[in-house]
Amino acid sequence: MRLIFLGPPGAGKGTQAARIVEAHGIPQLSTGDMLRAAVAAGTPIGIKAKSVMDSGALVSDDIVIGIVAERIEHADAKKGFILDGFPRTLAQAEALDAMLESKGLKLDKVLELKVDQTKLVDRIVKRAEEARAAGQPVRKDDDPEVFKTRLEAYNRDTAVVAPYYAKRGQLTDIDGMQPIDAVTAAIEKALAGY
Repeated sequence: MRLIFLGPPGAGKGTQAARIVEAHGIPQLSTGDMLRAAVAAGTPIGIKAKSVMDSGALVSDDIVIGIVAERIEHADAKKGFILDGFPRTLAQAEALDAMLESKGLKLDKVLELKVDQTKLVDRIVKRAEEARAAGQPVRKDDDPEVFKTRLEAYNRDTAVVAPYYAKRGQLTDIDGMQPIDAVTAAIEKALAGY
């Protein structure tokens, strides 16, 4: 089962991806984690990424796609994987599809967690308060101003990815404003048969 989770920051993608990982035994792939691992392992694409990162520049889509292509060859991803937060742009979505096709693979499902963005800031503030109350560190992303900047970037760059997958018949909308367990149940229903 090869999946993509789309949705703005704070929509619950990470929470739901962790549940899918546990239920289906497939890895959640983070491009940031994959980049760091490839650099640490000294793979050819990791060496390329390191030189770009060391210069302070952003890693190109070609390098990111190369990292994903490398990572999905690992044994734990043979049954499938979840991409959470990637692709972030239309160009990345097109490049991902081309790379998967070159390997004889395709995405099974693209799930978009639909949320009321006006209520997301409240959700983030509440998450920060709960972390503080539990004595846990507050994620820097849970600062309302940082969050608003991330939300603007999502709306500017990433919101166009969902219509791309909708046109391809791969997109399923999930109501991300439901309680966490209800969102999980809706995702499992969407994945039935995979």
